[in-house]
Amino acid sequence: MSRRLQIPVFSSAAEWTAQVPARRFNVPEIPPAQLDALSAAVGRPVSSAAEGVAEIVRQVAVEGDTAVIGLTAALDGARPETLELGRTEWEAGADSLGVEARSAIDAAAARIEAFHALQLPRVLSLGELELRPEPLRRVGIYVPGGRARYPSTVLMNAIPARLAGVGEVVMVTPPDAEGRITPAVLYAARLAGVSRIFKVGGAQAVAALAYGTQTIPAVDKITGPGNTFVVLAKRAVYGIVDIDGLAGPSEILVIADDSANPTQIVADLASQLEHDPVAWAVLLTDSAELAATVASELSADQLANRFSAEVADLRAAAVVVESLDQAVELAADFAPEHLELLVRDPDRLLPSVRCAGMVFVGAESPVPMGDYVAGSNHTLPTGGAARFNSPLGVYDFYRWTSVVRLTPGTAAAVAPVGIELAKIEGLVAHQRSLEVLMERLTAEEAG
Repeated sequence: MSRRLQIPVFSSAAEWTAQVPARRFNVPEIPPAQLDALSAAVGRPVSSAAEGVAEIVRQVAVEGDTAVIGLTAALDGARPETLELGRTEWEAGADSLGVEARSAIDAAAARIEAFHALQLPRVLSLGELELRPEPLRRVGIYVPGGRARYPSTVLMNAIPARLAGVGEVVMVTPPDAEGRITPAVLYAARLAGVSRIFKVGGAQAVAALAYGTQTIPAVDKITGPGNTFVVLAKRAVYGIVDIDGLAGPSEILVIADDSANPTQIVADLASQLEHDPVAWAVLLTDSAELAATVASELSADQLANRFSAEVADLRAAAVVVESLDQAVELAADFAPEHLELLVRDPDRLLPSVRCAGMVFVGAESPVPMGDYVAGSNHTLPTGGAARFNSPLGVYDFYRWTSVVRLTPGTAAAVAPVGIELAKIEGLVAHQRSLEVLMERLTAEEAG
């Protein structure tokens, strides 16, 4: 191990906020060696990851499967015989999963489905006006590979889509070196209602979902997290398709007082560093003693140090605040993905909490419960996006259509208002349309 984590302890909120921007979303640049590989893969020099991803998206949009296959071979070293996973291979892989793993996935899926079923919308109506929910026709979910495999991501993305009534749920995920997909992911996909699976990842997978290829169908929305290339690709295709958001490094803020268990806090902070070496793992506390203890124990924690050569120390910190109320205000400004309340009276603080992707109340609700089995969705806004974005849910897989069906009486009553507004705005054709309507209604009433 090259070094140990050095966890700073900030003596005041002001000291920490001076170094940590609240609006902090950014896509990290890739190292030079990776940039060289990207340039080689796209066939021309590129000066940034964003430029390389833009070229990947362009090639896939123009060349379809040919580009997807070539880029996958160049970037991932994989050349699957077919892009789509055959149903026989899918079923065999899912069936090979052990009983204990199946039971765990079944239990998590049941809780996720029960909670998300509460989110089903209904037609909203007021007199002659309606707002009608319509499920998206086809969505694509991205399931990462890389450091780990994520059956939980399959459940969190596919179950809400199925409950919404989406016509087709298409999944893309990078295979392993042998061109296979882990059985846990295949079992979760079958259970959650995925329609088709394609063995491709990275920016080329996102581009294929957005534009469609000879094999991979175009979708209406793309959800699911991914690496730098995936995030940049989702940003590049937004507008061609909808996306759930731009996932940055994982984040956990813990608000704790001296009643909290420091060992649990360390374990919870380390759980998010495991996702990404540049994850945020921050304790906000009114106890200087607790801050010092947690910083010391986290610095020595074996799990937290697994990626210590890469961890950005400032992102793992303990901050001493004047009061728990100040901690809540600080958390609202930071807008974290995950917020834990480990205090004597969390229900006093909870009504004041704003701008958090998910709030975990009490010592029995650590963040990994939400990652796996609580039932809430773990696809959450990061990078401060909790100021304006929400957890993924059934509601994300609908579009809404307004319906206007005015009666002659209502039309006659409100058309003069519209005519006056058209005059104010100088839109003479709008004015004329409503005047024609009024003339017709008057004639019909007279006749």
